[in-house]
Amino acid sequence: MPKIWVDADACPTVIKEILFRAAERTETEMILVANQYVRVPPSKFSRAVQVSSGFDVADNEIVRQCEAGDLVITADIPLASEVIDKDATALNPRGEKYSKANIRARLNMRDFMETMRSSGVHTGGPPPLGQQERKAFADQLDRWLVRARKT
Repeated sequence: MPKIWVDADACPTVIKEILFRAAERTETEMILVANQYVRVPPSKFSRAVQVSSGFDVADNEIVRQCEAGDLVITADIPLASEVIDKDATALNPRGEKYSKANIRARLNMRDFMETMRSSGVHTGGPPPLGQQERKAFADQLDRWLVRARKT
């Protein structure tokens, strides 16, 4: 069965809680990767891996370990692009599924916004995670879990 990998440093707690319940319910292995301690409830299906501090160390570990068919939870668009290249699925905590069809546009927009910020333009951040985003995430997760069980 494919695994779930979580870019846990920036993953909202409410999303982790959805993931813990889903991993337990479906008996799916889930690995949370972070460069700091991450609390994981007692489970034989969920575990945390702490990597050393440093730029993209957790991301690189996820890319190194994930395999085709796995699911990666991340808001990091470059990480999503790398796991898509490995034929894994990438899903952000707001329920947006990244794909080969949309990842290049997301990378371009990310780079554009980074250029704007570095030139001094205040771009603001994303709105708070609301009930609609949580539901969208849970729905996408359930779809992936159904497909993963069929393989």
